[in-house]
Amino acid sequence: MSEALTDIEFVVKAVPFGGGATEFQQSMAPHPLIYQELPYDPKFGVYNNRLRSLAYANTDTRALYWRLRRQVMVSHTGELPIEIRGNDAEALLERVFTRSVAKVRVGRCSYQIACYPDGGTIMDGVLMRLDANRFWYVQGDGEFYSWLRAQGAGLDVEIFNPHVWVSQIQGPRSMDVLEAVADDGMPEPFRYFDMAEIRIGGQRVIITRTGFTNELGWEFYLESDVDAAAIGDHIMFAGEEWGIHTTPAEVTNARRIEGGLLFSGTDFNQDTTPFDAGFGALVDFNKGDFIGRSALETADRRNRTWGLKVDAGIACHGEAVYIDGNHVGRVTSSAWSPTMQCGVAFVRVDDPDHGPGTVFDVACMDGQTHTGELCELPFYDKAGDIPRGRATELPEVPNEV
Repeated sequence: MSEALTDIEFVVKAVPFGGGATEFQQSMAPHPLIYQELPYDPKFGVYNNRLRSLAYANTDTRALYWRLRRQVMVSHTGELPIEIRGNDAEALLERVFTRSVAKVRVGRCSYQIACYPDGGTIMDGVLMRLDANRFWYVQGDGEFYSWLRAQGAGLDVEIFNPHVWVSQIQGPRSMDVLEAVADDGMPEPFRYFDMAEIRIGGQRVIITRTGFTNELGWEFYLESDVDAAAIGDHIMFAGEEWGIHTTPAEVTNARRIEGGLLFSGTDFNQDTTPFDAGFGALVDFNKGDFIGRSALETADRRNRTWGLKVDAGIACHGEAVYIDGNHVGRVTSSAWSPTMQCGVAFVRVDDPDHGPGTVFDVACMDGQTHTGELCELPFYDKAGDIPRGRATELPEVPNEV
């Protein structure tokens, strides 16, 4: 194990979860279950001012990918839950988000995006309705917290960081792990985008039927008053029967691209409207007023974000796609797809008339230019049968050259 990781391990063990206002914790706080990843010599990045493992030095990335697709994995994320509560909580969120919040029932989740007044997209995330006037918004990387607090000025609402950490259990055997680890077994009902409260080893834990892999799965939320290590170790022990393993972002990145799941700040930002990003279905003009509505009513509603398949390489990021030697778009994310046996990427095209079927020359990470073709997202499982639990057949592992 490297000296740097030894230092991280020391901090995790020396500073109690939820306490210790050290500079380290303020600038790059470690997940309370980070110790589960240290044996694999992880490389870390910072996401929402939280440490997130990006890759492991001593594991087979392809093997972990297939463990995700055929068995089960656990990923300790950097997502940041924000709590919004009070008599005006729903009214504030209706003003901020482009979809109806009133329709979200207690015990349910909703994928929500927020925009600036000019229609640029600030943030995406999962909204959880814990009670009539209490919500968590689990956001991606970015400065949405300050924006939300500014919009709440003068309202009867509290907006604060509840210091909750998020981990996800994903893969075909994820529900087997849940049934084994929950003191009272599988919660009923537990449908796609449901939320439930369970007990693990006698401790209260909130879970959701969500994830960032487009596989069957669930997420659990570690609040500051629980014994996080006891919960995490219990889950790992219960999951041993199905081959559970921790997984870094490098593995989940390939799967989330296949599944058409965009990263805020990377695949869309303040300069892209929801329509540019393919989020048009998330803009509800039948609800009341919301920030950015006027701009979006007159915006070009054509999608400019598509998938890209490259048979022989992985696309470089940036202005890496060409037609007749001219730049025609920007690659925002890319990876190798072990399932499809080709490179996959997200491309934001300059001309919205370039859609599925358009063929590009693509600058790739091997230093060569290969041919790529635009396609619709997601790359497969168009009906979402996998995360909804309707697909039961395990994918075959192809023979790789």
